[in-house]
Amino acid sequence: MGRRLGQHFLASRPILEQIAASVVANSPETIVEIGPGQGALTEFLLASGAHVHAIELDPLMVVHLERRFPAHPKLTIHQADVLGVDLAQWGPAALAGNLPYYITSPILDRIRKARWAIRTATLLIQKEVADRVIAKPKTRDYGYLTVVTQSWAEAAHVAHVPPESFRPAPRVDSSVILLTSRPEVPTDLDAFLKFAGHAFRQKRKNLRNNLNGIYPMADWEHMAERTLRAEQMNIEELRALWHKLS
Repeated sequence: MGRRLGQHFLASRPILEQIAASVVANSPETIVEIGPGQGALTEFLLASGAHVHAIELDPLMVVHLERRFPAHPKLTIHQADVLGVDLAQWGPAALAGNLPYYITSPILDRIRKARWAIRTATLLIQKEVADRVIAKPKTRDYGYLTVVTQSWAEAAHVAHVPPESFRPAPRVDSSVILLTSRPEVPTDLDAFLKFAGHAFRQKRKNLRNNLNGIYPMADWEHMAERTLRAEQMNIEELRALWHKLS
């Protein structure tokens, strides 16, 4: 066991306790765990009394989990690729996950699509990605991923996780973040995110250049935003611009 499927197992008890505390803070009856691996976090989650649905792709890890938690009444193990799982099916639920670095963005998108059923998501991800998720406007890390995530969730930093906290150790630092679903999300979110994708297409170019060919140049003549870059605008300002142009 080790580097199969890009696995790095969290071995730091203090970090495991922090993650578990974040997940169970609102006393969820159901927890969805992505990538339980050897079950280190699973043990803490089960201690809360919630029912845990653990999604694990690796058949060797599934066998390990079944041996570690034999016939546990509060644990259901699903051998599956999380990218093919409907995460909303067990909602309302809290979600936890040590996300494989190479598929973090697709998993975040799956969580977004299940946002009505996922109340909170406590995620262990690469620090570089975490910084982009929780970024503020007019900062280096603020970009399309920030807008996509913060359009449906409040994003907060929970903990820094150095490489030595894992077995085997990755080559990069990690972070734990907490996503809390917003009570109201605009019904036109997908259409807005398509606009945002164009706006951030080339981060160093201004909005007029990035949106050229999508909206007539004449529409920009009297707009103060024409010389701004997308990274200089918060989500509300980007939405307002989208409505002006639509």
